[in-house]
Amino acid sequence: MTPESVMNIGRLAMETTLMVGAPLLLVSLVVGLIISVFQAATQINEATLSFIPKLLGILLTLLIAGPWMISVLVTYMRSMFSNFSLLMG
Repeated sequence: MTPESVMNIGRLAMETTLMVGAPLLLVSLVVGLIISVFQAATQINEATLSFIPKLLGILLTLLIAGPWMISVLVTYMRSMFSNFSLLMG
């Protein structure tokens, strides 16, 4: 296995991880920002107030983007398993 192939595998793994994790992180960021603006406007200082809206946003995102996320992961794993013999030998 050459250093270039190892770097390519690592790059593909990181790209796949970012693609799969980005929707969840973005929804969590947006919901947290909205809740923090609400807290600043109403002067409510409760740290646990954003937990349930973030959880609901992430669950909704998983329901909507879940099939796409799974297909991205399956495609990545299929390419890794199909190229396994080429990578090792």
